[in-house]
Amino acid sequence: METKSLLYGLIGFFAGGLLVSVAATTFDKPAPDSTDMGMSMSQMTESLKDKQGDEFDQAYITGMIEHHEGAVEMAQLAEENAKHEEIKALSRDIITAQKKEIDEMKQWQVEWDYSTDMKGVHSEHH
Repeated sequence: METKSLLYGLIGFFAGGLLVSVAATTFDKPAPDSTDMGMSMSQMTESLKDKQGDEFDQAYITGMIEHHEGAVEMAQLAEENAKHEEIKALSRDIITAQKKEIDEMKQWQVEWDYSTDMKGVHSEHH
């Protein structure tokens, strides 16, 4: 099997496993407070369906930051504990990419005056 094909297969397998793991570990877990923390991906997606504009953007960014932070945490475990070097390499790539995207989304929250507690959404933002 070609190395590139194996890598793409592992990426798909890891991404699918990540989604299943996030959903399985957060579905029945109560939220630590009144925010959307601890929601599964399907719950986050469902909560976005009735939102538009700034309200959508703010909720999307908040949910994606949480999702990416979970992916980084899983990838760090895989980098430390996986048997195969391909998984360790994939995990390092995920850590690098997801941390960069988290930083970018957090910067947007600041630039667009989106508070992280989901209050104070301003409709005048574009």
